[in-house]
Amino acid sequence: MQFYVNGESKTLNDNACLVDLIESMGLVGKRIAIEVNQEIIPRSQHADYRIQENDQVEVVHAIGGG
Repeated sequence: MQFYVNGESKTLNDNACLVDLIESMGLVGKRIAIEVNQEIIPRSQHADYRIQENDQVEVVHAIGGG
């Protein structure tokens, strides 16, 4: 299935969930926020939320600094 992450085309297996996307991006354990089609998906729902064809996903990675 094809969808978009931060404006770029991405492909994952059908029935992929947000956890699969996080793993494929190497962001496991990182402080991130995910929005799908302009709706924030809480971390507690990442394993259950199935990505659909042509979804628009935005992944924001928090970066600390001082």
